[in-house]
Amino acid sequence: MTNTVSTRLLVLGSGPAGLTAAIYAARAGMSPVVVQGIQPGGQLTTTTDVENYPGFRDVIQGPWLMEEMQAQAEHVGTRVLWDHISEVDLTRRPFRLSGDGGTVYSCDTLVIATGAQARWLGLPSEERMKGKGASACATCDGYFYRGKKVAVIGGGNTAVEEALYLTNHSHDVTLIHRRDSLRAEKILQDRLFANPAIKVVWHSEVAEFVAGGTPEALVGLDLRDVRTGEISRIDVEGAFVAIGHDPATELFKGKLKLDSDGYIAVETGSTRTSVDGVFACGDVMDKLYRQAVTAAGTGCMAALDAERYLAAQEYEALQAAE
Repeated sequence: MTNTVSTRLLVLGSGPAGLTAAIYAARAGMSPVVVQGIQPGGQLTTTTDVENYPGFRDVIQGPWLMEEMQAQAEHVGTRVLWDHISEVDLTRRPFRLSGDGGTVYSCDTLVIATGAQARWLGLPSEERMKGKGASACATCDGYFYRGKKVAVIGGGNTAVEEALYLTNHSHDVTLIHRRDSLRAEKILQDRLFANPAIKVVWHSEVAEFVAGGTPEALVGLDLRDVRTGEISRIDVEGAFVAIGHDPATELFKGKLKLDSDGYIAVETGSTRTSVDGVFACGDVMDKLYRQAVTAAGTGCMAALDAERYLAAQEYEALQAAE
């Protein structure tokens, strides 16, 4: 027999956005269900030091923060389940979602908080240096490299913005790009080239993240000239990979309106998607800020939008019955 879970509000994703939505929905008496997905806790579970989340004087650990958020969500009445959703039907009411384990989820409202994943270079040495000098978010981790030599890998808007941001902390920023021109908007390029703290290395790609010291940490990058194959080394203590993000929206292609980059499109100033009763929050709809605190903020918005939607539906049903 198929196991069916029914709820007024289902949250897909258990990062800051999803759990905040669940907290607000639970406090509104909506008895939400959270389906965690393949990475419970979201990207913060892979982040060690968190220094910019409001309310904490000292550095906290990302996994600990997500454990606390989940505990709070459960304390106020959220049911948290582990499953991976493989199919979504938004054409019927209530909505119907199918999990890999055979469970069918039925919900009156759906909050999508599946997030986005940073693209990495895919080097074994890069994987080893994650959290030890290799990062995919300058605004998250740049503060830890005050006064140190840092590098940014990429050539688009994000890479240029991160290089410019890092000059708040470092007077020695190197932008590494495999081509001879940047893809970033001209106004950003003008700011980059005018900044004396930034130098650009053209025609180069990272061949190796170089580790050293005890405890082990990043001490340099080996760069390969894409024209000649020649290897050279630069000394850096922080390297920020800025080659884009991939939103987790595969499930919703053809079912919700997505923007040109694959993020879920929402109405300006809200979390409402192209389907009534479906809301999106966090990095799956935000390609600009991508911070834990902004994700949590949009999670709050999604819960409030869902609550208002259900209240309007119930009022209309009551009016029709009279």
